[in-house]
Amino acid sequence: METPRTLQQAVSYFSSFENCRAFLVSLRWPDGVVRCPYCRSDRVAWLASARLWKCYGTHPKAKFSLKTGTIFEGSPLGLDKWLPCVWLVVNEPRAATVPAVCRTLGVTPKTAWFLLHRIRLALPDNQAGLTPPAEKSTR
Repeated sequence: METPRTLQQAVSYFSSFENCRAFLVSLRWPDGVVRCPYCRSDRVAWLASARLWKCYGTHPKAKFSLKTGTIFEGSPLGLDKWLPCVWLVVNEPRAATVPAVCRTLGVTPKTAWFLLHRIRLALPDNQAGLTPPAEKSTR
């Protein structure tokens, strides 16, 4: 399937971890070579049962996930919640409200606020439908 065109398609598409994985790998490593976020080595192996990569470089953190080094890192929420919310903020910024995210993703208002807040902070100002503040008149 190509990139989702509606929120319903995004929720359905990103409900599969393999789709999330393929999507994020193509964004993070456009050349197709997965690299360790700690040492930039390409000597990594996918551990399917753990859903992690193992780096064979010499550093303390040998394993990393899709979330490592992203706005998703440190969040217990799965990519099945994050990616549809990102889709909504980028494609329908005016519809990306706490109640809409609660209804669509089945999360609490606090979780919806957290998702929207992190996503909007990570995007360039105009990408999230935000307009810069008007400049003050000097008159």
